[in-house]
Amino acid sequence: MNHDDGMRMLKAIATAFDTHDLDGIMAHFADDAVFEGPRGSEAWGTRFVGAAAVREAFAGRFAGIPDVRYQDDEHFVDGDRGASEWTLSGTTTDGQRIEVRGCDLWTFRDGRVVKKDSYWKIRPTG
Repeated sequence: MNHDDGMRMLKAIATAFDTHDLDGIMAHFADDAVFEGPRGSEAWGTRFVGAAAVREAFAGRFAGIPDVRYQDDEHFVDGDRGASEWTLSGTTTDGQRIEVRGCDLWTFRDGRVVKKDSYWKIRPTG
């Protein structure tokens, strides 16, 4: 992937996550994309395979944390790989306030995301 195109894409995805724009997010994902979420029973978290499953996972995040925000994002791209750092904050539907620093490891093919692997640093909040 061209560096500048990759950077624009990651910034656009971050903005779409921050504004809960599922169409804006998914416009950058390949049909066979994989999302590995930060939580789950497996070492890789929970794996969602295919654009429909990935979209459903992201929709679940927005539903579970209705006021979720993704801010303070920084990105880098090198060839077919990239990384993003961000701060996620919001309140769950159970009333739990969360704020986490996280990162995504990205894999690209033909100008589209084929893998988003997410990691969070979780800390207690008051």
